[in-house]
Amino acid sequence: MKRRSLPPLAELARPEEKLAGLRIDGKCNTRSRMSFYTGIGIHSLMPDGSLGPETEVRGLPDGAKINFVTWSNDGKHLAFSVRFEEEESSSSKLRVWVADVETGMARPLFQSPDIYLNAVFDNYVWVDNSTLLVCTIPLSRGDPPKKPLVPSGPKIQSNEQKTIVQVRTFQDLLKDEYDEDLFDYYATSQLVLASLDGKVKEVGSPAIYTSLDPSPDEKYILISSIHRPYSFIVPCGRFPKKVDLWTADGNFVRELCDLPLAEDIPIASNSVRNGMRSLNWRADKPSTLYWAETQDGGDAKVEVSPRDIVYTQPAEPQEGEEPEILHKLDLRYGGISWCDDSLALVYESWYKTRRTRTWVISPGSKDVSPRILFDRSSEDVYSDPGSPMLRRTSTGNYVIAKLRKENDDATYLLLNGNGATPEGDIPFLDLFDINTGSKERIWESDKEKYYESVVALLSDQKEGDIHINDLKILTSKESKTENTQYYIQSWPDKKLCQITDFPHPYPQLASLQKDMIRYERKDGVQLTATLYLPPGYDPSKDGPLPCLVWSYPGEFKSKDAAGQVRGSPNEFAGIGPTSALLWLARRFAILSGPTIPIIGEGDEEANDRYVEQLVASAEAAVEEVIRRGVAHPNKIAVGGHSYGAFMTANLLAHAPHLFCCGIARSGAYNRTLTPFGFQNEDRTLWEATNTYVEMSPFMSANRIKKPILLIHGEEDNNAGTLTMQSDRFFNALKGHGALCRLVILPFESHGYSARESIMHVLWETDRWLQKHCVSNTSEVSADIGKSKDGEGKEVTDIENKAVAASGGGGAELSDDIESGQFHSKPRSLM
Repeated sequence: MKRRSLPPLAELARPEEKLAGLRIDGKCNTRSRMSFYTGIGIHSLMPDGSLGPETEVRGLPDGAKINFVTWSNDGKHLAFSVRFEEEESSSSKLRVWVADVETGMARPLFQSPDIYLNAVFDNYVWVDNSTLLVCTIPLSRGDPPKKPLVPSGPKIQSNEQKTIVQVRTFQDLLKDEYDEDLFDYYATSQLVLASLDGKVKEVGSPAIYTSLDPSPDEKYILISSIHRPYSFIVPCGRFPKKVDLWTADGNFVRELCDLPLAEDIPIASNSVRNGMRSLNWRADKPSTLYWAETQDGGDAKVEVSPRDIVYTQPAEPQEGEEPEILHKLDLRYGGISWCDDSLALVYESWYKTRRTRTWVISPGSKDVSPRILFDRSSEDVYSDPGSPMLRRTSTGNYVIAKLRKENDDATYLLLNGNGATPEGDIPFLDLFDINTGSKERIWESDKEKYYESVVALLSDQKEGDIHINDLKILTSKESKTENTQYYIQSWPDKKLCQITDFPHPYPQLASLQKDMIRYERKDGVQLTATLYLPPGYDPSKDGPLPCLVWSYPGEFKSKDAAGQVRGSPNEFAGIGPTSALLWLARRFAILSGPTIPIIGEGDEEANDRYVEQLVASAEAAVEEVIRRGVAHPNKIAVGGHSYGAFMTANLLAHAPHLFCCGIARSGAYNRTLTPFGFQNEDRTLWEATNTYVEMSPFMSANRIKKPILLIHGEEDNNAGTLTMQSDRFFNALKGHGALCRLVILPFESHGYSARESIMHVLWETDRWLQKHCVSNTSEVSADIGKSKDGEGKEVTDIENKAVAASGGGGAELSDDIESGQFHSKPRSLM
């Protein structure tokens, strides 16, 4: 897949509709700000394991923007969407194209130029190898509804039934009837069956279809849709949801469920929507459905056994045939890996206790009792046995791969694990006897220099169990200074064949130094961080450097789990567009992702001692880099994004003796503005008032005396981190005379993407670090291990020209995904 570099700001400036938790580009009728590919290259896998020459997909219009690339199940065709810009023209809407894999020739799927893709929700699926089901913009659709000059009446919300409805701080919600009409306009699709030979057939009525899922035998399709009544307080994922069963040629069979509006899902972790959920096809059966239903009303605070029940049923059951109970769970259902009638793995977990369990069941044998295969803490990465590897079936579904050995009747699975150890991750592949639990390690990453991992199973062309001597896997391999390449490894000789040769994305920093370091917090908790040093740096000759600490806090239930090492010292130092690692080119030491564990053991909530533990972790990190002689004691800056920005502001308020300045991007600083929970905090403001107030750096704005740079996207869509959080925090700081600066990036969301924005963020950050870190002449306490309870000498605002650090390279660096942090980082940032 070919792609361009950073987009121009003009692309972000395109009008967008903010509706029901979505942002929609009305001109394209898709989600706004979509990235895209500029070309597709196809390679044949040669018999010797190497890649053949590239066949480029041809026939596309100039400037084509490509999205939603999918294989047909037989691998003979690719489907994808194409759009291209013409000012004030409707041609920027998406059309579906198909390409012949062997020749690379591409053509539009529809002969009519008037059929466009509606990609607000699901877009299209392969029903079989020659037919696609496509969500199209209804041909009868006219112009968008016009906003009335005078509303039909006041906006009214009512709770006259005294229902308890607690929701987090969602953004981009519907505001009025006009928004509801606009949402209908853009989200409504007409389903069309289109075959590669040009036949086109409209099926069903226009509706807001959210997912299309063909059965493995290609006879049925699960069709999900949402409908009115809508809500003004929750996003569209909680709107009334209907799931129907259709035949593959578009005829309605039966309604499976119609779930009501779900405004009242409790905020506690593991709370879910009531009714049928996770409705899917069994991957190992032609057309068998399965789903889960909660027994606690969806409320995690209700004690009940069982908590979830998993049901299964044929697509078209016999008259009077009730759904069959497949399994009962006391924790929250987390999915199923299917194999066959004799084997499936069912997962359940509970966030509050971090408990996770894996069950072995025999779906086709009622006389075989389910048994627990693994019962462990999800935080305990050292005990993680790995996950079963899946094989792709001829229908395009994935099932657990079974392996066999010569003259051996045992049933083996392949467990692919991260292999977390006190020395770092050492990924592995175990041959696992599902009946006895015995393991044989058949592959392991090089632990001395490289970090290798298993990406996929390739030996799945034949039906049936895979013989160990026919095993073939795709692996990746990287080191601290060598970027990721891909390999194919084949048994029994374990021959390794390299199939990619990507150039180093930033050769100027190819020889950077990277070390995973361990140290101890004053309460005995073991902490880890990744220390990066500039190319050619020698602490004994060059002395201590200015240092940037960039991190993100995480919650744990035990000190032992918090102290476990995550990540590998041998992973490649990936540098993203605004990565802290860019300042290696400015001769900074970078302490990336130091573990900032917030631990709540037993019945204690982690956040009740948030500030205390945050400061203790930061003190330990700063002591360590000073002890190593790589960081100058009064030239240590701290920074972070989102919850990391929240951390940064708190550290400047409560540990000013540690840092000379801070950089906080896209954060939330006043927890009273997120009163119904935030991050992993389940209690409300009224249940934990002191915690909310004490955690909020906004409430301690008068204590922040060190320079702080606030950066925020003007159009932040992340729950909790509204742009006004930075605006109000800046005014609070300014009102107390703090040295501060606020940068609002036009059109940017929670993360930053436009070239102009990225370059400006780098300029602002570099200016701040040069002025308040590199050139810092203020004194700091010699005893950094003791908190000064908010007292700290103000940093002198140096007016002379910032001194540039040596070693700065002028070449633009890669915009690869930022991957320099190895702590456990929640993907949902707020």
